[in-house]
Amino acid sequence: MSNATVLITGASRGLGLEFAKQYVEDGWQVIACCRWPDEAKDLQALAERMDGSVEIHTLDVADFEEIDALALILQGRAIDLLINNAGVYPDSSLGSIDYEAWAEAFHINAMAPLKMVEAFTPHVAASRLKKIVTLSSKMGSIDDNTSGGSYIYRSTKAAVNIVMKSLSIDLKPLGIASTILHPGWVRTAIVGFTGLMDPPESVAGMRRVIDELTLENSGRFVAYDGKIIPW
Repeated sequence: MSNATVLITGASRGLGLEFAKQYVEDGWQVIACCRWPDEAKDLQALAERMDGSVEIHTLDVADFEEIDALALILQGRAIDLLINNAGVYPDSSLGSIDYEAWAEAFHINAMAPLKMVEAFTPHVAASRLKKIVTLSSKMGSIDDNTSGGSYIYRSTKAAVNIVMKSLSIDLKPLGIASTILHPGWVRTAIVGFTGLMDPPESVAGMRRVIDELTLENSGRFVAYDGKIIPW
């Protein structure tokens, strides 16, 4: 859809970069956020190639003052779609838990998406499409956990799931629809490029889910292929 605007966190690589590519190629204005724009060569190349349709902003979602500052910079801009994509995946197994890393992962994976929504709700509410999505994982599903382990990642994704479920209820009066997305097992750096599919396939699927997002189906936990994930 042309003339729509999307803001993407963690847009320098992987799924975030792929979201930026696919949306800008469909005529969207892309606000791409990442920690180190100077090192984001692929994102810079995309911005140069698309000549003004991709703007890059420095944003570390762990820094809540930076989030507020960016919201102020973008004050008055309508953002049709906010994609909370940035996240971390620290290794963790029984007997070798890094509790400081766990606290930091909660900060980035569960708290930062809520802070983003708080900061950018006025921008989304002012838009035409009014959509917010957060990338989670089936590993945050209690029902799906049959293999144990991954304490940090699982717990932070379960946390963001309930945060976003509450948000879907609280944002409805503003006409904002939101959903939680499971991208599938994708070959990206965060999982050492293991996986069953590449980013273009995952993002194309998630975009179809986003296209079908309405106030009526807001608050669901949905996989890239449209299947509902049990909590």
